[in-house]
Amino acid sequence: MTSPPPPYGTPRGSALPDAGRDLPGTGLLHIVVAGGGIAGLTAALALHAAGFDRVTVVESVRESRPVGTGLNLMPNAVRELDALGLLPRLEAGALRTGELRYYHRSGGLISREPRGLGAGYRWPQLSVHRAHLQAVLAAAVRERLGAAALVTGVRVTGVETLPDGRPRIQLEHRDDARRGRASLEPDVLVGADGIRSTVRAALNPAEGSPPWNGMLIWRGVSRMPARAVGSFMFIAGDDRQKAVVYPISRPSGGTVLVNWALARPADTSSDGARGAYEVREEYLGDWNRSVPVETFLHHYVGWEFDGVSVPDVLRAAPAAHEYPMVDREPLDRWTHGRTTLVGDAAHAMYPIGSNGATQSVVDARALAHALARHRDPAEALAAYERDRRPATTALQLANRRLGPEVVINLAHERAPEGFTDIHEVIPAEELASITARYAATGAFDPATVNEGSPYEAGAAVGRTLGAPR
Repeated sequence: MTSPPPPYGTPRGSALPDAGRDLPGTGLLHIVVAGGGIAGLTAALALHAAGFDRVTVVESVRESRPVGTGLNLMPNAVRELDALGLLPRLEAGALRTGELRYYHRSGGLISREPRGLGAGYRWPQLSVHRAHLQAVLAAAVRERLGAAALVTGVRVTGVETLPDGRPRIQLEHRDDARRGRASLEPDVLVGADGIRSTVRAALNPAEGSPPWNGMLIWRGVSRMPARAVGSFMFIAGDDRQKAVVYPISRPSGGTVLVNWALARPADTSSDGARGAYEVREEYLGDWNRSVPVETFLHHYVGWEFDGVSVPDVLRAAPAAHEYPMVDREPLDRWTHGRTTLVGDAAHAMYPIGSNGATQSVVDARALAHALARHRDPAEALAAYERDRRPATTALQLANRRLGPEVVINLAHERAPEGFTDIHEVIPAEELASITARYAATGAFDPATVNEGSPYEAGAAVGRTLGAPR
């Protein structure tokens, strides 16, 4: 695609070359990011683009492996990644999402919506394998900040806030049988360590485990003949169970990668197929628990939508992962002194509306923007939180109400046996309002996104740096 004119598409804004060095009274800030996932790596890149060169990302996994499944990046997140100069690499292994369809489980089409460029955005919506996105981000961190900026095999095990607001963090190094511990006092700590965040737990010691809503999710990636998949993304089901299926790669050798995710209430008594589901503490927030596809395949027999067979997609998967659907209660506060949270550590939400990774990317850019504009890091983190926490809290709550996927429930409630004309069941105006309301909640409607990034901070920094507040 043709990127918008500058300042977008520049990997390091020339208007911000010395932001991190010129903040009076702070010197060269050392920023530690706990967590080397999408949120943490994007935060490191956004901070570097804003002029902060002393950024260290610590990741507990020793070696990055190509795990995970697919995800969608909404145009507002793609806009921010484009501003970091990452769009060409990202698109090389991704697919532009052109259309989203909702179906009732009977096969009836509820709605079809253009997405990305087809919906009038200046940036595409991208369907991509999580491993590809993470590999692009990690490579860029090492290229721009140096290999030492991404430290693997090290995890944060404890955090305390010192009287002056600085964090003191406890680190544990793991290398097979060898272990070491250290203490570090950076200028700023960013908790990007996911739904089971150690940083969040240290700031909120009474919170406990993520709450489970009684639903199970199964996810995987299959390689399928391109002709058997279609070019669209779809979400189908009823008020009890759903299926999400979409391609995440361009055709290669006549085949494509297909991402799928299924949701259904956990069994509470033996049904002869899997028995009662045992909810264990370690399952809550663990996305990598493998199960056989046969565990859940029988629930989706006969599910076919415009030629795409859900059972065929499932049978083609080399592996499947199961986890309870959990989120986090919205926090009243993310920031304590010079420590704050981003991504799932701040606002883990149900996987609805393609907003998990999307909001992590936006968080990262907002954080770097705030730190570049404020001399006092604590003031910067407070400003970041004022910007982001209300919006993500609204999305967390909207996702608990099923977000835009509520149209499937409405269709089933009003026509449980199916329908001929969806507009006799749900008027077109009602369908459109549900979609528009959700987009407005997250500020990713086309008009707002197309205004450009609110986090291109060059002019604002130029006005604040070098002048007393």
